Amino acid sequence: MRCPFCSSDDTRVIDSRIQENGESVRRRRECQFCNRRFTTSEYVVLELPDVLKEDGRRERFEEEKIRRGISRATEKRSVGTEAIDDAVRSVMSRFYHRIEKEIPAKEIGEAVMRELKTLDEVSYIRFASVYRDFQNPDAFSDEVEKLKGTP
Repeated sequence: MRCPFCSSDDTRVIDSRIQENGESVRRRRECQFCNRRFTTSEYVVLELPDVLKEDGRRERFEEEKIRRGISRATEKRSVGTEAIDDAVRSVMSRFYHRIEKEIPAKEIGEAVMRELKTLDEVSYIRFASVYRDFQNPDAFSDEVEKLKGTP
């Protein structure tokens, strides 16, 4: 690790601690050249499969798009940031371990809808109305009726 102060490559780890979430490591380091200390974080970077869109295009899998969709659906609802983060993590974890090189966009949308259904029913209906492209009020009422029938 290069020292951020003098750019020396000669640094050593003084202390390592697993972060609260268990998904990263915090390291205290000391530069052997200038003796200054600094902190680094280490975390796993996983390669996610590409997203296969309905029109045949391929895009990179982006966590931010999932977060944005869930955030929009839960806007002005009593859903906390931590709950949104948990939902995003849950959706992402479904796809981290996949061996396929492509995931249909529809599968990602369905995973988001499953999370929203347990998180907040109104948010679920909001997301479903856009995702499933409801064209009339009957489509809304049909989805609400399905939701009422689900325990």
